Amino acid sequence: MTSHTILVVDDSRVSRMLVRAIIDNADKQAKFVEACNGEEALIKTESVQMTIAILDLNMPGMDGLVLAKKLLKRFPKAKIGLLTANIQEIVREKAKALGITFIPKPITEEKILNFLY
Repeated sequence: MTSHTILVVDDSRVSRMLVRAIIDNADKQAKFVEACNGEEALIKTESVQMTIAILDLNMPGMDGLVLAKKLLKRFPKAKIGLLTANIQEIVREKAKALGITFIPKPITEEKILNFLY
């Protein structure tokens, strides 16, 4: 597999750990950058060439859709997934309009791996 730098942003530490464990099990060469909110994610990706991002929607401060827009300006070729329990059609439409993938919670290995590969 190609080595990827994967950004995982979720205000839930447990969710970040679960996503990371799933990916790490499938791709031992993946590198991870973790953040608990959008601001931290933007700071941590200033000096990193991120290729994939998995973002929670509902976080303190900046939500995942706003963060996705900012990341796409910096990383236009990045593959971004919006991981959320909010399954409203409007959220799906906003994700689609940005060109990012909607991933409904709960987090499962199948959903995360289908998004990645």
